[in-house]
Amino acid sequence: MQLWTTTVASPRGTMRVAQQAEQAGWDGLLVVDSQNLSGDPYVALAMAATVTTKLGLGTGVTNSVTRHAAVTANSITSVNRVSQGRAVLGIGRGDSALAHLGRAPAKLAQFERYLRQLQVYLRGESVPFDDIDIPLDVAPPMSELELANAPSASRIAWIAEGAKVPVEVAASGPKVIAISALHADRIMFTLGADVERIAWGIELARKTRKDAGLDPDGITYGAYVNAGCHTNVEVARSLVRGGLTTFARFSVMHGKTSGPLGAQDRDVLNNLRNAYDMRAHTRGDSQQATTLTNAFIDRFAIAGPPETCVMRFEQLKRLGLERIATSGATRGADPNDAAVGRALFEKEVLPAIR
Repeated sequence: MQLWTTTVASPRGTMRVAQQAEQAGWDGLLVVDSQNLSGDPYVALAMAATVTTKLGLGTGVTNSVTRHAAVTANSITSVNRVSQGRAVLGIGRGDSALAHLGRAPAKLAQFERYLRQLQVYLRGESVPFDDIDIPLDVAPPMSELELANAPSASRIAWIAEGAKVPVEVAASGPKVIAISALHADRIMFTLGADVERIAWGIELARKTRKDAGLDPDGITYGAYVNAGCHTNVEVARSLVRGGLTTFARFSVMHGKTSGPLGAQDRDVLNNLRNAYDMRAHTRGDSQQATTLTNAFIDRFAIAGPPETCVMRFEQLKRLGLERIATSGATRGADPNDAAVGRALFEKEVLPAIR
């Protein structure tokens, strides 16, 4: 099982973080895509590729709204060429990137259509012009130009010359899990660190593929997990509290919960949703962070001393997860505690799992 870490998309900062991550033994690095909050992820990943040799590089995650599928395919394949085949494309329906444009996450039909087109582009194949959803009041049909000749479909020809970039979809609800099972190369569950919930997601994905006549084993699985390592369990919880508010909210974003949940966890999720302030997104000192109970944090995140962290990761590994992307301390956590926690994780937890 691979362990990846995450960071913001700051071109110079990502170079430094990528070098440190590779030296520490991480398998890969993901950068966020939220245009109003951080830099461009593809610039950051390309810069990181120039100072590393083995580290996997990807988006964690982009979305299906702020860039056309052809642009996304072109950008991540460019990173893949620069990194000599180390890129992955992580994508979801959108959260903070869309919230700062006054929009909610993409609708399911649009998201599925985008995934289908994205995979076509990444294979170097053609998308019919009548499947391109650029509004005509924004850009009229090319036929108005009365050209002597023109392309008959949308294709990125140079992409076909190399290896295809894998697409991994961040998924929490049953409908997105089902869509991902049909169109992704890997599903990255955002269901917390609870074994029962992730097992539920895997079973749903396998059933979806089987019902569609696809090989249930033809897709791989991973998960986004908030992890904080510290000998003091209260400090460890404080390290994951801010990031966990973001990931836990995905399980109740639209007012409904899904998957195995106890009554107390359901209450915490509903309280989190009602208290969420996007202006304090990911912050450990936010109003929403106060809604998380210790019991909830202990189930939905991995927080504690090294031996506890190793045990929890091993439980997830036995589910057959190929990759876990960890999100550690965020803004609002004590910087000194965060530094100690990361050093402890890299010294004791990372080598034990790898």
